[in-house]
Amino acid sequence: MANMKPKSLAVFNSNDIYPIGADSTMPFQQARDLFYLSGVDQETSILVMFPDAPSEKHREMLFLTETNEHIAVWEGEKLTKEKALEVSGIKNVYWLKDFKKVFFEVMTQAETVYFNTNEHYRANIETETREARFVKWCKENYPAHKVEKSNPILQRLRSVKDPIELDLMQTACDITEKAFRRVLRFVKPGVWEFEIEAEYWHEMIRNRSRGFAYTPIIASGSNANVLHYIENNQQCKEGELILLDTGAEYANYASDLSRTIPVSGKYTKRQKEVYNAVNRVKNDATKMLVPGTIWADYHVEVGKLMTSELLGLGLLDKADVQNEDPEWPAYKKYFMHGTSHHIGLDTHDYGLLHEPMKANQVFTVEPGIYLPDEGFGIRLEDDVVIQSKGDPFNLMRNIPIEAEEIEEIMNSK
Repeated sequence: MANMKPKSLAVFNSNDIYPIGADSTMPFQQARDLFYLSGVDQETSILVMFPDAPSEKHREMLFLTETNEHIAVWEGEKLTKEKALEVSGIKNVYWLKDFKKVFFEVMTQAETVYFNTNEHYRANIETETREARFVKWCKENYPAHKVEKSNPILQRLRSVKDPIELDLMQTACDITEKAFRRVLRFVKPGVWEFEIEAEYWHEMIRNRSRGFAYTPIIASGSNANVLHYIENNQQCKEGELILLDTGAEYANYASDLSRTIPVSGKYTKRQKEVYNAVNRVKNDATKMLVPGTIWADYHVEVGKLMTSELLGLGLLDKADVQNEDPEWPAYKKYFMHGTSHHIGLDTHDYGLLHEPMKANQVFTVEPGIYLPDEGFGIRLEDDVVIQSKGDPFNLMRNIPIEAEEIEEIMNSK
C-alpha cells in the first residue's frame, strides 16, 4: 500500500482450477501474489486494496465464495468470514456474489487501478488466467481509469524474505535433506530413475510436504546432459552418475537442490576431478552473493571461475579462451545455463535482476559441467540467504555435498 499512488486501488485474483478432461482437474495451486499478500489459499478469491478509500471498510477487502453445507460435504469446508479474518487479518470479508456492486462503488472513488500481470523474466503464458480475464473485464467496464502495474512493487517485496518465510524455506530444505539421505542409501546399480523419484515422494509426503516444488530431474548417465530431462524412465547402470535436481515444497515455499551421485557408490577418478571442480566454482560463487552485487556482473565473474577450472581439466585450452566470442564465452560449451536465480514461493522466484542484491534475498547457486562425449554431467546446487554482512547463509548446509561424504553414506547401508 505504501508504494501505491494516491486514490488508487489494486486487485489480486486467485488462480483457476485447471481442467484436464471429463471431470478431472489439476490440483489447485494458489496465485502466489494473492497468497503472499493475504495468506488465503482458496480458489475463486479476490483481494482488493484501496488505502485512500473514504470508508474504512473499503481499504482492505476479501471476496470469497459463500460456503454452505453442500459445499462442505462435497468439497470440504471453505473459509467462513470469521476464519478468513483469522487467516488474513482482513476484517472486511464479502461474498463473491457482491463483488460487482462493491467494486462499482469503490471504482467511482478511485482514479487508478493496479493490475497484477506476470512479468517474470522466464514467464511463458499460453493459458488465459483468471487475472487476465479480470483485466479484460475491468478495462471494458471502467475505460476512464488510469492503469498501473502491481508487478514491480511485488517483485521488490517478494524478493526480500521475512524471517517467517526463511523459516518455512528452511523446513523445505530440511525435508529435502531427509529425502536425499534416503536416496543415497537406496541407489545401487539396476535401479530405475522412477524408483528413485518414488523414494523422494515417500519421504517428502511423510514430512508434510505436498511433494516436489517443481518437476524433478532424475538423470542417469548422459541424460544429465539434457538440462530439463524429466522423463525419469531409464535404468541406472554401474559406473554411471545420476544428476538429481529435486527440491521439496513446504507451505507453498520452494527448495531447489542439485546433487550428482555415483550409481555404484564410488566416483571414478575422472568423475571426481570434474565433481570437485564444480564444487569449487559453487563455493567461490557463493561468496560473491552479497548486498550490492549486480546479477549480470556476478555471472561474468562466475564465468571466469569456470573458465579456470575447465582449463585445469583440459576441456579448454588457452587458444579457446583467447578466440572466444564475448557474447558466448568458451566456457559456455560445458556450462550453458545461469548460476543463480531467486527462490521463494516460486522456484524461479520474483526479483528484479537489474537491481543490486539485498540482504534476506534467497538465491540458488548451481554451476555445472556437462560432458556428452564422456557420458555424464554434474550440477551442484544449494539455496543461500544473502546476509547484511559476511558470506551468505546456506539453507542446505546439512545436506551432504563433498564427494567423500556421499561415497561414505552410500557404502554404509
